[in-house]
Amino acid sequence: MAAGVASDASAAFLLSLVHDIVLGNVAAGMFKKDCTDLVRRIALFTHLLEEIRDFAASDHPHASSSSSSSSSWSADLAVALQAAKRLLSAASAHHSVNSSDGAAKRISFQFQCVTWKLEKSLAKIPFDQFQISEEVQEQVALVRAQLRRATERYGSLNSRKVSNAISQLPEKERCDTNHEISAKLDSIPESCTTLRYAADKAIKILERVNSSSIPSEVCLSNEVDSKGQDNLAAKGAEQTKKPDTLVIPVDFLCPISLELMRDPVIVATGQTYERSYIQRWMDCGNVTCPKTQQKLENLTLTPNYVLRSVINQWCAKHNIEQPSGLANGRLKKSDGSFCDVSGDMAAIQELVSKLSSRCLEERRAAVAEIRSLSKRSTDNRILIADTGAIPVLVNLLTTDDASIQEHAVTSILNLSIFENNKSLIMLAGAVPSIVQVLRAGSMEARENAAATLFSLSLADENKIIIGSSGAIPALVDLLQNGSNRGKKDAATALFNLCIYQGNKGRAVRAGIITALLNMLTDSRNCMVDEALTILSILASNHDAKAAIVKASTIPVLIDLLRTGLPRNKENAAAILLCLCKRDAENLACISRLGAAIPLTELTKSGTERAKRKATSLLEHLRKLQQL
Repeated sequence: MAAGVASDASAAFLLSLVHDIVLGNVAAGMFKKDCTDLVRRIALFTHLLEEIRDFAASDHPHASSSSSSSSSWSADLAVALQAAKRLLSAASAHHSVNSSDGAAKRISFQFQCVTWKLEKSLAKIPFDQFQISEEVQEQVALVRAQLRRATERYGSLNSRKVSNAISQLPEKERCDTNHEISAKLDSIPESCTTLRYAADKAIKILERVNSSSIPSEVCLSNEVDSKGQDNLAAKGAEQTKKPDTLVIPVDFLCPISLELMRDPVIVATGQTYERSYIQRWMDCGNVTCPKTQQKLENLTLTPNYVLRSVINQWCAKHNIEQPSGLANGRLKKSDGSFCDVSGDMAAIQELVSKLSSRCLEERRAAVAEIRSLSKRSTDNRILIADTGAIPVLVNLLTTDDASIQEHAVTSILNLSIFENNKSLIMLAGAVPSIVQVLRAGSMEARENAAATLFSLSLADENKIIIGSSGAIPALVDLLQNGSNRGKKDAATALFNLCIYQGNKGRAVRAGIITALLNMLTDSRNCMVDEALTILSILASNHDAKAAIVKASTIPVLIDLLRTGLPRNKENAAAILLCLCKRDAENLACISRLGAAIPLTELTKSGTERAKRKATSLLEHLRKLQQL
């Protein structure tokens, strides 16, 4: 029952966060409506969390097993709620009436990030495991829909039409350097001024943290003072903290997401942000540094290894890393018990050491064995990652030996199946090397590289990073010229990446529409379903819509309405509806091509979704004829 108590405790903690937000927020100023809307949506979390708490505390036979998977969703939701709490304090304290000032634009963009994070966190909750009632599930679905719409609305505020800026945080005092981090700083060439600036700043942060400088920290469970977000540092010294309160140095928080940075990167001005959030900022068309308001000379993102090292030290010290279930040579099983894996660990450590051997044959044998082990079980994936194999495998991706490269990329694919390993692979900087394999590896290596990108892109923040890495043109090339399996792997990865709005334009520029049209007209009909599925998700994008029409895809879609399989008819109708909404020219085109007859048939014999799409299209056609 101890595991059930853990779930009960996490739900109780989340409930206390929700109550703090709902009861502690005093909406005021120009963001009064935004604050009120966000608080109202968060208040609706209460019934969900109460049901989870009550289920975990019950004597239900599945109550204890359900908690074994609770740490991931509950941790994500806690981070999102804490970020919302900080944002509400800053937004309520903002009293400017000028919506174009830097602080206002920052807060607007942060509302987008926080609502996006909350919606994604809710999506991870395993309703079936906690036997959530249908009524509450419907309520959560409604909240998620509201959060998605809010995210899209804030996205439009941060497009090219809006100049962008974030008020600069107060400059920190210069401190003495830590010896370990100073050594890293000394390795940076004098010519790399941006890197040296960021590294020097990281050293100053470390010194403040090591000297327990409370003014540089922010208490996650307490409110920010009335002066708003720019005074987070000063607030720490004034707060009376609870004994178990987790305190994060404010310099470790991304200025955009307000969350602890795990993959900090430096922009051209020398400022540091979490990679996925600054990439999202730039994908919105912004070309200035959010903090300094300076125009970025280039859009290069340079990993801030020094600050990452400082953050990792702090995380290790405070035991806040996501647990892998491995401790002191013992691995936690799904039922809560532990098994001794020290012997397996020793064998795997020996294998990993051979990955760096000078003997080519020894490296080949070791990486082949790692590939085999990583395929067999989740336990092996945990142990291999825990022995530090991932960075070594990433290095092997750039080898000239085709066999080693093939085994290395497949090993990373296998390791990525375990959720916690995804972040380790991303932090090891694997994506550029995986993309290189995708471009120039053997066909099997390219297939597995595409599958790896799909696996990694299941985490939403990774969709942004992978999309900006140059992966999409390489995937489109595989979609056009790969083996049958390679084409399917590429299609799956492209579909998942294009869920993120910013990647749709990249796919269009990479020539995906031509590739998809070729798949639709291929006489073998082996990938029509995949092509239609990708087109259906692209059709809502303005650039994609224009490219689809220009490629003369409409006649092909209408033909599929007549002759396709039920699922293909459904997707064809959905794409045509996207193309014809608010577009009289496209509507007239499908009318001339005789779409009304197959659409009418579809309203009678199609799937439920197909019937809805066909009915809507016919209604548009009737309105066109009445003009």
